[in-house]
Amino acid sequence: MSEHTPHFPSESSEPDSIDAALQRLSRKVQLLADAVKALHQDRSQLETKIEDAQKRIQHILSRLPEQSDGRQLNLLGEPAAPTNPEDDNEPTTH
Repeated sequence: MSEHTPHFPSESSEPDSIDAALQRLSRKVQLLADAVKALHQDRSQLETKIEDAQKRIQHILSRLPEQSDGRQLNLLGEPAAPTNPEDDNEPTTH
């Protein structure tokens, strides 16, 4: 049986390999920090969009008529076409 002997870098190359490893780790940490920052910005933007949507929904809900109100509802805020009361009495042809 052969024994496995661990490989120890020579003392002259050890500081170089440690420096290289530290540089790689430093780059990885910076990439992670950048990713976290981007995610935080994305979350902040999404929270703002959610708040805006909630405000729009609340505005629409505030325009809803009371349950006893039988009038037609215009949620889009578009001007309603003028109604001609004479047209209401004419029979439909379809």
